[in-house]
Amino acid sequence: MTERTRVLIVDDHPMVVEGIRAILETYDDIFVVGTLCNGQEAIDRVAQLAPDVVLLDLNMPGLGGLPATEMILETRPGTRVLILSMHDNAEYIATALSHGAAGYVLKDVPTEEIKQAIDAVMAGETYLCTGAQVAMRPRIIDDREPLTSREQTILLQLAQGKSNKQVAAELGISVRTVETHRKNIKRKLGISSTAGLTRYALEHGVLQGTGARL
Repeated sequence: MTERTRVLIVDDHPMVVEGIRAILETYDDIFVVGTLCNGQEAIDRVAQLAPDVVLLDLNMPGLGGLPATEMILETRPGTRVLILSMHDNAEYIATALSHGAAGYVLKDVPTEEIKQAIDAVMAGETYLCTGAQVAMRPRIIDDREPLTSREQTILLQLAQGKSNKQVAAELGISVRTVETHRKNIKRKLGISSTAGLTRYALEHGVLQGTGARL
């Protein structure tokens, strides 16, 4: 028998939680390890529950989805976090991905699509539901100075949420070199934040090679 994917659902709306749980429990390859109602509970219980995928509401009382994502990944780096949200704003989506989320799913999608998203992130892909993809499409023609091949490689790494140190180790270069490339990338693109870099990478297909369904 194929090992089942362990899923933790974290949302402060009981009807949402129960609806998702009821659908997921109809799949033989899914095991719902628990349901929680806020980000702090998720952080406190993630080591014990050992989920493969956390379905995490973006906006919750107390600790929200973004800081919770970072702390969950610090505790269990192999966990995939799928953000659930009512917001189809591009900045929300880019910021969630820059915090380490493996995907972004709007709450109005058919519940079956959540299963599709779980399968995608378990396969190592970045998953955006259709509404999130539409929100991330470029709205202007880009005439900025083109990035070099090395800069594109580093942009990809940064857009996946990796630190300068992690990028340096992966590419076999110094942290100082990564910092220099990062400054050049931001200068060329006119972008000042990591979330902005992530959004640019999504809009221009840089993340498609990682399995992003755009």
